[in-house]
Amino acid sequence: MPGLMQLAFDWLAPSQPAKVEPAFTAPVPAEPAFAHPRANRRSCLADTWVAYEFKRARRRTIGFLVGADGLVVRAPNWVALAEVESALQEKASWIVRKLEETRSQQERLALARIAWCDGACFPYLGQTLRLQLDPSRTYNAHAELVPTSGQDAGILYLGLSQAANADQIRDAVQAWLMAQARQYFLERMVHFAPLLQVQWRKLSLSQAGTRWGSAKSDGSIRLNWRLIHLQPSVIDYVVAHELSHLREMNHSPAFWDTVRTLVPDLDQQRQTLRQVVLPDW
Repeated sequence: MPGLMQLAFDWLAPSQPAKVEPAFTAPVPAEPAFAHPRANRRSCLADTWVAYEFKRARRRTIGFLVGADGLVVRAPNWVALAEVESALQEKASWIVRKLEETRSQQERLALARIAWCDGACFPYLGQTLRLQLDPSRTYNAHAELVPTSGQDAGILYLGLSQAANADQIRDAVQAWLMAQARQYFLERMVHFAPLLQVQWRKLSLSQAGTRWGSAKSDGSIRLNWRLIHLQPSVIDYVVAHELSHLREMNHSPAFWDTVRTLVPDLDQQRQTLRQVVLPDW
């Protein structure tokens, strides 16, 4: 699944020591709002206490890195701590905002994690699919989807023993999802290609961490199989996007106009895709 991105910012320290007002005037809480596991310093940034990892490094600038663990600050050996604090205060709002965004993304990732066992739930075409192990049944490809009433997509029965381990269950579900993805993507490509008057030659499935699809001028299309987790409107946007590259091998205004003929609300679909958090395979 798409992973957490690290956000970095470099601050060019002044050549002369800066005059800095006394810091740490706010009362220090027992636990900071954000704390790096290897924190060795803390500061009050935009009314928020942040414990961060501070490192000296052979570099020319003060660097701020916000990642899954929190804030890391790197500074040249010659820069005084007062200058580091001044730089932190100058970028305080940016740092706190990125820390909050990263924490929110981590929370969504935690909710998306799946315990692969009987009764596990996972997204399928924007709905929820529940897994049930049933070795008494015989299936083609060892799986069968049975639709149910309500908002859920249904139950996926797997012909596996209740004693199957998590890896066996996960691999069986992945194989089924990839088969469904190929079939679904093919159907949408067959639908959209004539509307664009383009011809594609080959569809391949990928499992790239951050890339949803790609297209080559020879008509080869690659689509991330994990798109099958998402609602059909988002899948249609990605399929239309890649097929449109067969007319415009760029991201020019003409390209986006081409995509918009198939997906009028492409801006909304792009925004949805940016916010997607998928199960970690």
